[in-house]
Amino acid sequence: SKVAAARKAHGTAEAAAREAQNTETRLAAALENAEARVAEAEEALDRLVDEQAATSDGKAEVAARDTAKRRAAETREAAAEAGNKMEAERRAVIGRMRRLERLDAELRDWKSRLAGAGSHRKDLAARLEAATRDREALAEAPSETAVERRRLKAALEKAEIEAREATAARAAGEMREREATDAARKGLTGLATCRETAGRAEERVTAAAERLAAVEADLRETLDVAPPAAMRLAGLEPSAPLPDRADCERRLERLKAERERLGGVNLCAEDELNEITERQGAMIAERDDLLEAIEKLRLGIRELNREARGRLLASFDNVNKEFQRLFKHLFGGGEASLQLTEAEDPLDAGLDIIARPPGKKSQVLSLLSGGEQTLTATALIFAVFLTNPAPICVLDEIDAPLDDANVARFCALLDEMSRATDTRFLIITHNPITMARMHRLYGVTMVEKGVSQLVSVNLEAAEALRESA
Repeated sequence: SKVAAARKAHGTAEAAAREAQNTETRLAAALENAEARVAEAEEALDRLVDEQAATSDGKAEVAARDTAKRRAAETREAAAEAGNKMEAERRAVIGRMRRLERLDAELRDWKSRLAGAGSHRKDLAARLEAATRDREALAEAPSETAVERRRLKAALEKAEIEAREATAARAAGEMREREATDAARKGLTGLATCRETAGRAEERVTAAAERLAAVEADLRETLDVAPPAAMRLAGLEPSAPLPDRADCERRLERLKAERERLGGVNLCAEDELNEITERQGAMIAERDDLLEAIEKLRLGIRELNREARGRLLASFDNVNKEFQRLFKHLFGGGEASLQLTEAEDPLDAGLDIIARPPGKKSQVLSLLSGGEQTLTATALIFAVFLTNPAPICVLDEIDAPLDDANVARFCALLDEMSRATDTRFLIITHNPITMARMHRLYGVTMVEKGVSQLVSVNLEAAEALRESA
């Protein structure tokens, strides 16, 4: 049925392809006709244009020209529509041709399957005949199989009985073999033990004889007497029982150790004792002197710590007061303080700077901006100088992070410090505001390339000269 359907579809596709070819032919002819009409309309338009150029500008000619243009446009539209239809029909024809090709492929596939099915059917028929012959041959087999089965079952039962008897006999033989092996092993072990015991006894006898000979030799060498005479010297009777050997050996070792500890006689022992006693007395005296010196040093250190602690706290209070005053002067308000931290002893404590510029909350120095940190550090430096003045103070680029307003505050504070103390301030700076407030300027200039020259300007003398002029 599928082959018939495929053949029917193939015929339908061929008819559709022929119809598409006919349609394409008609559309091609219509397209050629439309193109010819467009060409005729364009020629007529050209003639009208030429006639219009040769004659007067009449209304009839204008109307004819417009009519020709309209007809040409309609003809172009019809030609374009015909071209679009032809293109669509061509695409449809191409699709039908491709479908026809697929149907041809399917038809060939089904034909090959049909041929394969025929051969497979013949194979199945041959196998069916072989199975029928086998079934007929095996129809009489059940009776013979039953007889053979009964015979084999009897033989199997007999073989099982014989196997059980053989297994029992084998187990009994293995048991007797194990018993004989254990008995032989025990005999060999006992023989080896007896041999070892006899060997050890012989070794002990030999060792005892050797030791007896050695003891007799030691007695003769040490006491120059025979063993019976040595027993008499030791207060022992030949018929009396001997004392315990271990006790005698321990006593002998103890006596030898005591003799070794005594050593030889030292005739200079008394002189050495007197010398050691004198050295001991000197060392005791030195120890007492050292203990006394250590105690004095500890008292001195405690006194120094107490005095240093008092001076440190007094100086810290003075610096803290001056720092608070200078901070308010530099910032135009706010609060600041110094705090000792991390230890109960002021000598071991750290230092925290707590600052609160105007309009901000209190925070440590590291959280302030660069300019605020610089002003705070300046206030602390000047507070130290006010507490412990020095003849010279060098400030290197201290105004670099400051803006113009803060530079002016810094210069005002510097003037106040100059008036309040005898300190000479040396400022290293590139800020023109700071340089303008100084009394004297020192700089380096290069008059010629590679030649430096020191330059100094006395601003006070220059200002006085300008006022006198």
